[in-house]
Amino acid sequence: MPQTPPFSAMFDSSGYNRNLYQSAEDSCGGLYYHDNNLLSGSLEALIQHLVPNVDYYPDNQMRKIAPKILQLLTEWTETFPYDFRDERMMRNLKDLAHRIASGEETYRKNVQQMMQCLIRKLAALSQYEEVLAKISSTSTDRLTVLKTKPQSIQRDIITICSDPYTLAQQLTHIELERLNYIGPEEFVQAFVQKDPLDNDKSYLVATEICMPVKKKHRARMIEYFIDVARECFNIGNFNSLMAIISGMNMSPVSRLKKTWAKVKTAKFDILEHQMDPSSNFYNYRTALRGAAQRSLTAHSSREKIVIPFFSLLIKDIYFLNEGCANRLPNGHVNFEKFWELAKQVSEFMTWKQVECPFERDRKILQYLLTVPVFSEDALYLASYESEGPENHIEKDRWKSLRSSLLGRV
Repeated sequence: MPQTPPFSAMFDSSGYNRNLYQSAEDSCGGLYYHDNNLLSGSLEALIQHLVPNVDYYPDNQMRKIAPKILQLLTEWTETFPYDFRDERMMRNLKDLAHRIASGEETYRKNVQQMMQCLIRKLAALSQYEEVLAKISSTSTDRLTVLKTKPQSIQRDIITICSDPYTLAQQLTHIELERLNYIGPEEFVQAFVQKDPLDNDKSYLVATEICMPVKKKHRARMIEYFIDVARECFNIGNFNSLMAIISGMNMSPVSRLKKTWAKVKTAKFDILEHQMDPSSNFYNYRTALRGAAQRSLTAHSSREKIVIPFFSLLIKDIYFLNEGCANRLPNGHVNFEKFWELAKQVSEFMTWKQVECPFERDRKILQYLLTVPVFSEDALYLASYESEGPENHIEKDRWKSLRSSLLGRV
């Protein structure tokens, strides 16, 4: 990953911090500098360095203090808008903004713009969360649908979107929209979650493959998703790419040997190689580094797209946070660690602001966001129904699933 140093060095917290400490040359009031860059300092000295006083801003001169405060509030509300979902925080912000605006006419317009921008962001977030909640509440297990409708009239993704390139573009729409609502503070929240992302797309892929009754239709579906995954790779949408590969590698899908025998797997093998987890995802990190470089020199929105494999990004940041000490041996705050964390998050924040260049297709997006998917048990049942159990363990599970899910013996 372009923003991540070699892991052997990154997670050796003792060597990492010791080298930093030894590089500090000059100190001033408990703050250590190297080449005019602040490297570390005691917490007390850092706070003292930031607190306005008579040397920084003389008392009763609001016109000198206000620009700095306004700049701080503007950056805060733009970078961490979710902080102000808290009523107390919003109350304090409004009070301080009012004092700035009333103290100097020239600041009033900037204060209003800041508040309006924040309110729009919070309103958009609330609306988006409501949409996701509605989608979640209306989605039912597809097995129920299959029990009540003949197979011949079932819709699948190919009937909705026959072009895999178009589907990859619509998946990119969904990814960028969701990334847009992720704030930097949520990376910290993700550290304590067991699984920071849902795996709906993986289950969608597996459902679409396991659902068809005929072997040739299942094989066609696999080849279709291989083409979708390849286009996701070309776009720079690595998160959807990994979701598709994961879905195709789920046990209910991978066990369909007769189906896979009809599939031309050369392209899939290449994609799996690109996302191979060995050597700490070396191949993926190389591809991501190339996409990131392309984004920096891009002349079009399409070339700017970088959607990282998000679960791995979270793990990288987590291990950087956990593997490097917050304090140096002398008790100073480890600035180099926090600069590295900030660099990784800042790069992600740049990627998530890219505007999707592809035309939206409401019909396809509606299908992707609302179509019911099989549960894990339903996937196994559909897989056994398509290609019978191969051993006694699978046969016993098949009988149990038919009884519990279909009410059949």
